Amino acid sequence: MDRFQELSAFIAVVESGGFSAAARRTGESQPAVSKAIAALEKRLGVALFNRSTRSVTLTDQGQRYYDRTKPLVDEIDDADSELTSSTQAVSGLIRISAASTFGRLHILPLIPELLSLYPGLQVDLVLSDFVRDMVEDRIDLAIRVGPVEDPDAVVRRVAVTPLVCVGSRRYFEKHGMPRTPADLSEHNCLLYGGLADLAKWPFSGPHGRFSVPVRGNLSSNSVETIRAGVLAGVGIGLFAKVSLADELNHPDVITILDDFLEDGRDISLVWPKRRFVPARVRRATDFFAAAVPQRL
Repeated sequence: MDRFQELSAFIAVVESGGFSAAARRTGESQPAVSKAIAALEKRLGVALFNRSTRSVTLTDQGQRYYDRTKPLVDEIDDADSELTSSTQAVSGLIRISAASTFGRLHILPLIPELLSLYPGLQVDLVLSDFVRDMVEDRIDLAIRVGPVEDPDAVVRRVAVTPLVCVGSRRYFEKHGMPRTPADLSEHNCLLYGGLADLAKWPFSGPHGRFSVPVRGNLSSNSVETIRAGVLAGVGIGLFAKVSLADELNHPDVITILDDFLEDGRDISLVWPKRRFVPARVRRATDFFAAAVPQRL
């Protein structure tokens, strides 16, 4: 069997998560994919996968082999794309990650347009408020809101979103409205991420930037949870504006302390730093760099 066929089958099984899915992706039969993997493992003299009735996972040797061979396959695909100079030639799987709320509101609506532009692409969209390890989770492109502290990543800033401090009319009618950041000490502040007893919200004033310790009875690593708590009248929340959509136009949602919120949050495209970046990643990066700012 052709070694490139073996390698292509191996990559497909890894990225599809199983032999049946890999067969659908490559257009081959499942027996053909299994035969290719068996031939590859026999030639290498190692087991590349742990197989069970429920899952197929890489062995340590399989992971090392994937890490070494995946860039080679990408480079071959990229060479084909450059020669054809066609959107049809941009193909393959691209794994994109984004924060849950931001991804749902601003990235997911763009995916149909991306797939229409590049019909050969397969998108795996990972929505999570946890910052993913791009290498470990095989993320090709991350779209992040906020600072990026990763020396092994390339960062392309595409927009800035303001911060907004909001509460519901129901909450303010019951507890009053803060007039200065210092007044937040008397209010229930709902906390996204981090430890509740260490939470500080950033503000700006005549003398520069400062932070205010805040506390509340609800904290979560999910923006959706904090957002729902604010809308239900539980307390006050501080958000990147992109995490709120129509809520800011609702008469029961009130923004406060606008004069003290000068800082914003960067929206960046982030991908692993490596010698070779596949054409599908470059094209998707350019697409989102143009499309995301138009939604804000």
